[in-house]
Amino acid sequence: MPNKIFYISILVCFVCITFSCSKKEILSTSEKEWLAQQTSVNVAVYPYYPPYQFINKKDSIDGILVDYFNLIENKINYKFQKKYYSNWSLLLKDVKTKKVDIILEMQETETREEYLNFYTKFFETPFVLVTRKEVDSGLHFSEFLNKKVAVPKGYSIDDYLKENYPNLMINNYSDDIECLRSVQTGMSDAYIGGRAVVNYLIKSEGLNDLKVINKIDFSYIPSIAVRKEEKILNSIISKASKAISNEEKQAILDNWLFDMVKPFYKKPKFWIIFSLIFTLVLLGVVSIYFYLQFKIKQKTKELRIAKEEAEESNRIKTNFIQNISHEIRTPMNGIMGFSELLKSDTLTEEERREYTDIIIKSGKDLIASVDDILEISVLETKQSKVKFSKTDLKELLERIITKYTDKAKEKNLEIYFKNEIKPGENIILTDQPKLYKIISNLVDNSIKFTSTGSITIFSYIVENFVTISIKDTGIGIKQKDQDIIFKSFSQSEKEISKNFGGLGLGLAIAKEYTDLIGGKISFSSKENEGSSFILKIPFTPDSMLNNLEPTTTNLQERTLQKHVVLIAEDGEINFLFLRTVLTKMIDFEFVIYRAKNGQEAVEICQKNDKIDLVLMDIKMPIMDGYDATKQIKKLRPELPVIAQTAYSTEEDIERALAAGCDDFLAKPVDRKILRPILDKYISIFKK
Repeated sequence: MPNKIFYISILVCFVCITFSCSKKEILSTSEKEWLAQQTSVNVAVYPYYPPYQFINKKDSIDGILVDYFNLIENKINYKFQKKYYSNWSLLLKDVKTKKVDIILEMQETETREEYLNFYTKFFETPFVLVTRKEVDSGLHFSEFLNKKVAVPKGYSIDDYLKENYPNLMINNYSDDIECLRSVQTGMSDAYIGGRAVVNYLIKSEGLNDLKVINKIDFSYIPSIAVRKEEKILNSIISKASKAISNEEKQAILDNWLFDMVKPFYKKPKFWIIFSLIFTLVLLGVVSIYFYLQFKIKQKTKELRIAKEEAEESNRIKTNFIQNISHEIRTPMNGIMGFSELLKSDTLTEEERREYTDIIIKSGKDLIASVDDILEISVLETKQSKVKFSKTDLKELLERIITKYTDKAKEKNLEIYFKNEIKPGENIILTDQPKLYKIISNLVDNSIKFTSTGSITIFSYIVENFVTISIKDTGIGIKQKDQDIIFKSFSQSEKEISKNFGGLGLGLAIAKEYTDLIGGKISFSSKENEGSSFILKIPFTPDSMLNNLEPTTTNLQERTLQKHVVLIAEDGEINFLFLRTVLTKMIDFEFVIYRAKNGQEAVEICQKNDKIDLVLMDIKMPIMDGYDATKQIKKLRPELPVIAQTAYSTEEDIERALAAGCDDFLAKPVDRKILRPILDKYISIFKK
């Protein structure tokens, strides 16, 4: 029992000691009694100087010194009576008349030291010069001595400037906001205030057109001021201020001034942004590195392929040149050798006839080789011209079959011709010599690579195209060669000379000629089974050919720039003039159609999709040019239509363009204007 009482006594003592030490007594008994005897101790609050004291968005008083004074009240366990002021001059007056006992915030000056004591000078901020943004940032305070400077009336900076710079032009305002506004509006040239206040107000009030340019040799040190004659009150405030630890002071400062005083590199936001930028840059560098590596590999591969292709091309051309020598020398030897033999008087008539046939055949072979070389040279340099004319397709095919019948019989081959084109559709518009050369090369190619069996030629019309198919039962085309058979110099000398002879240019020439006459060529082949070549060329009905003007001389020759032009013109003189201008143009030759009214123009465009350009007269009978253009554009939106009329006002031009015309020519048509228009729209149509 005594032991139990002993332990309980120790525990009670420990609790008492802990409780008594948990809140250290700051004030003496007499000071506590003095506070208890006061009906009120007035504290002057001027909530217009942020961030020290101000009215926040919730309409309550907030700020650094407000928090500090609340801490003092907690330390001494006493609430002072707050007296709020909106006029600083009135506050100073009440201090001097002893209507307030404590001032929450005041700068210490020599004049004020006569009747006030100052406490808690733990924060100092320099006074700075604030101007508009367009003012030079390098100016100093000395350069504003002859300018208007705004400061709040009765502030310590006001007293300081008036005492030290009596000639300075000072504009006094009730508070800092009004001072800053006066600088913003140009009423004042500069404002001087504490840096912390300036930074806070510029940011919170959105005064983005103002800036701090320099500081002056005077600092703002906010303090809590107490009337000197209040001895006990001074003692209380002094003790309470000393009881506030440095950690508590720093916590208050960090809460209000963290963003202002903390270095940017110590802020988490800085490191987040820095890390993000660094990561993005790193990813960018890595991406660029891998992209460059990829491009290097890609270019290296392309260069290697190009090198291999160049080497292969060089090898093929070398073999081709060697083959030319062989193909020319062989018939020349035949010509020269058998020509010498013909001089002999001992030859029989049969031998003489045989040798003559050999010379003729050798001559034809030589001419064929030279022709192939010349043709591929012209095609390679893009100098080949196209000459369109009416062509009897059936008659052309029969001539080719007759030409190659004997050659086929020499190899015991049969040539069959299956024509499915109606008699009235045999006449087509094309370049007859080139079509003859294309089909001849295809037939010759089939005979050359066919040892047994037959060659069958089909002809028929499908979807506005004349289709000619040449099918053989030859050796076919190897899979590896099917992508290159239409290329020049694609066969090796050994394959050509050793096995079949020839230069290997026939298919390349056929492909180039087919492209020139607006056709298409394709094939299908199986090795050791045979090949089938399909040629498609545009089909122009005989009814359309009959509409051609006699002046075109049966669709006479034209170059690659030749196009089919429809002249919609009811006037004979105007039509003759345009036709003459077009037919005389250098580098152009045209197939010319004529329509005497808009309705005929629409019908011709509807029936003939080969029309490349329309010269449209606006004023015509039956249907005018506006309505005709609208209908033509519905049929063929891409077909260029050029309006031509004697009426060339701005309204006429706008109406023609609105109808769908692509351009406008005024009558009489100027050849210098017509030529660039043709160059422009014919080239666009070709593309």
